[in-house]
Amino acid sequence: MPVRLTTDLAETEARLADLAATRKVIDGIAPPDQATAPAETATATVYQRIVTTFNEHPGKVFRVRDLHEHLGLPTDDPSINVTRSRLGRLVRQGLLEQPGRGRYQKRT
Repeated sequence: MPVRLTTDLAETEARLADLAATRKVIDGIAPPDQATAPAETATATVYQRIVTTFNEHPGKVFRVRDLHEHLGLPTDDPSINVTRSRLGRLVRQGLLEQPGRGRYQKRT
C-alpha cells in the first residue's frame, strides 16, 4: 500500500475514533428524547456499505444506479442524487476517483 494511502487510512481511523468518542459523550449528556437520531446512524451505515463495496471490488467502475442495485438500495431519482452527492464527497476525501462522468472507482 503506498505511503499516502497508509497515512490517509491512519488519519481516517483516528478521526473515526474521535467521532465515536464524541458521540458517546453527547449521548451521555443529551436528554433521552434527543439521543442520536436513527437517520444519522443509517447515513453512516450507507457510507460504510459504499466504501466496503469499493474495497471489495477495487478495480471495478460503478455507475450510481449500478451501485444502488448492487447494494439493494432504492433506484428512484432522489435516492440516486443523494448517493451521487455521497460519492462526490468520497472523491473529494481521496477515497474514490472519478474516471469518467458518472463513474466511480476506488482510488489506486
